[in-house]
Amino acid sequence: MPIKIPDDLPARTTLDAEGVMVMGETDAVRQDIRPMRIGLLNLMPNKIKTEAQIARLLGATPLQVELTLVKMSHHVARHTPSEHIISFYRSFEDVRSEKFDGFIVTGAPVETMPFEEVTYWDELCEVFDWTQTNVHGTFNICWGAQAAVQHFHRMPKYQLPAKAFGVFRHRNLAPTSPYLRGFSDDFSIPVSRWTEVRREDIPTNSGLQVLMESDDTGLCLLHDPAHRSLHMFNHIEYDSNSLSDEYFRDVEGGKEIAFPRNYFPGDDPKRQPENRWRSQAHLLFGNWINEIYQTTPFNLEQIGVVLERGRDAA
Repeated sequence: MPIKIPDDLPARTTLDAEGVMVMGETDAVRQDIRPMRIGLLNLMPNKIKTEAQIARLLGATPLQVELTLVKMSHHVARHTPSEHIISFYRSFEDVRSEKFDGFIVTGAPVETMPFEEVTYWDELCEVFDWTQTNVHGTFNICWGAQAAVQHFHRMPKYQLPAKAFGVFRHRNLAPTSPYLRGFSDDFSIPVSRWTEVRREDIPTNSGLQVLMESDDTGLCLLHDPAHRSLHMFNHIEYDSNSLSDEYFRDVEGGKEIAFPRNYFPGDDPKRQPENRWRSQAHLLFGNWINEIYQTTPFNLEQIGVVLERGRDAA
């Protein structure tokens, strides 16, 4: 089934060229079906590219997905044209009274800052709390995942001596998890971060389950059933050229940066990188969407209500 996005969103051209089934708003209203309602809080600097990356993965699932782009209410994006933000994004204040089957929080270029110094930290904490009553399942990515485990579990992040940068082998630690259905025993995932969270800081009795881990870069994916969340600390959603774009951006900016490891063939930046994580990205997002579909209420307004009734009865 296709993904439903605004008719003139720039990502549509990219997705059409790749053969991803895309449905415009005008076509979606003709189908007698309730789409899966997914919100994307996009904190990445290149918002247009991130929109395409996430929509590509959501659009590959067998369900109709309606994607809502969300921004922080008072933060002004510096790297995306204001016309794009005004045309396609809704503020958190605008959507906070609504319900979503799923919600995605991306990474952000603020990972070396203390959480409380991020200008929108207080509002992001409100977003995380809001997901517990208005969202059935949440998927947090990179800094968004670090922020979530700090907010819900007080897990700290640590500055790395050098950037974890490249494509690294990871291990499947929970083959029976529905989120890892179809995964190999080990696989490659892109990593691009200056900080990390550590296994030893997982609180006792938190219910957090480590699903993916790397010998080189540590924790990758946590399942957080108490908060109906997945926390992905790496960038499984990246395009083939995302790491090279970051590398050349830093080189041109005069920053000291090493080659992304295990990425350019022969460590030659003139050669086209090979994408070794595409299938895992589709599997993970497909499994996440399927789990939401199997368990979310048919009536969107019941999201959160059933959970609160269950707490009252406990």
